[in-house]
Formats: sequence, structure tokens, C-alpha cells
Amino acid sequence: MATAHRLFGPEQDFALSLRDVGKRFGALVALEGIELDVRVGGRHAILGANGAGKTTLFNCITGDFPPSSGRIRLFGEDVTDRPAHDRIRAGLRRTYQTSRLFRGLTVEENLFLAEQGVAAGRFSMRPAARDHAHRVRARELGEYVGLARLLAAPVADLAHGQQRQLEIGMALAGRPRLVLFDEPAAGLSAAERGDLVGILEDLPRQFTFVIIEHDLEVALRVADRVTVLDQGRFFAEGTPEEIEADPRVQAIYLGEGDG
Repeated sequence: MATAHRLFGPEQDFALSLRDVGKRFGALVALEGIELDVRVGGRHAILGANGAGKTTLFNCITGDFPPSSGRIRLFGEDVTDRPAHDRIRAGLRRTYQTSRLFRGLTVEENLFLAEQGVAAGRFSMRPAARDHAHRVRARELGEYVGLARLLAAPVADLAHGQQRQLEIGMALAGRPRLVLFDEPAAGLSAAERGDLVGILEDLPRQFTFVIIEHDLEVALRVADRVTVLDQGRFFAEGTPEEIEADPRVQAIYLGEGDG
């Protein structure tokens, strides 16, 4: 099995910090006064009901939406005004609630394109041989997320849970330092959720991730810090045990669907 050190590289001393981040869409206040620190190697979950602003927050971090106010730092660098592709080069990746896989290609081809897409020579038109470094790493990533036997399978033939595993593998391309997982357990069976939890728990500690998730059990199992978002504002943060016992969280965490 591919080793975690070879897949993700040595430890890095970087972090994610948000300071007074806000996002408005006209008169609608989607986010306001967001303060967040994610430690190096941290596993941070963000919970919230439908419409709380979770995905909007991810979009601000990745650069898909510019924040209306506040500052965003990735790995110690202020990236507030930098485009999304610069943040990718800095080591940021994400998954999406809606699948963005190439369904007509194989598992290995999807992973290869993800690896090639963040590489310096990503615009090369020369076909890659089987021993090309990006193809080798694509197979390693497939093994890492439990798809070693399905590398030649078309994505369209995969079960929903297997497609989610593939999305995680693609997000890990290019040795990222921070990945944002946007509801990776959505639509998974109980067994598939168990597989997902295993993959996330096995990620090496030099690798940082933030997860937004409606499945409370999944989020609390994989996170060591949890923040709760309600109507665009953070109102609670603590350990999984503290958050699970908080009656305010139980009262608010009832929604489903896109955040």
C-alpha cells in the first residue's frame, strides 16, 4: 500500500485563519464576523442547518466568491485578494456537494487528470506513459482511497459511495496541505459512511482538513474541533464531546440540504 509520507510529503507548518470575514449578496447577509483558526494537522468540522452559510464560507476560502469584508490567510499568507488558482498552487483543494467527475473516463484517468492539473507541466499535450510519475501517483491515490481494483472502471459504472471515494482521491492530488470537504457523506449508505470515516481518519497529521457535513455522527467522529454556524454567524465551538452535549446545537442542527 502507498505510504502516507510518500503521498503527502513532509510536515509543513501552516494554518488557515479567517478574520472578520463577511459575505453579502446585495441586501442578503450570508456571512458576518467570521473568525476561525484551524491548526496545522487539524481536523475541523463546521456544522449548521440548511442555509446557514457553510458552502458560502467554503467558496470564500477557495476564492470562488470574494469576501465582502475581512481577511483570509492560508499557510500564513494573506490570500484575500488572490484568485482561486493561486490558492490551489499554495496547497488548497476542495470537494463539492455535486459531483464534478469525468463520468466517461476511468477511475485512473480521473486521478491522472487531477494530478496533472495541479502540476507545472499541466498543459503538455504529449500522452503520458504508464510509468509517468503522474500516472504512478494516480494509481497510488486510487489504492489509498480503496479503489485499487477499479482503476480501469468507467466512473459512470461506480456506485455512489465509490464516486465519493474518487472525489476524495482527486482532492488529494498534488500533495495539498489543506482540503475542504463539502458534505462528503451525502447520500452514502451506513457501510459507505464507515468507509469514508476510515479514509478521513487515516489521513496523516501533517495534512489539514475542514469538513462541512450534515451527518452529525460522521462529523463528530473525524473532527477534533467543531464550530457551529447559524444564519451566517459562528455561535459555538469546542470539542466533539462539548458540541454534542450543547443544547443550543441540538436545537439548531435540524436542517438538510445545501448550506
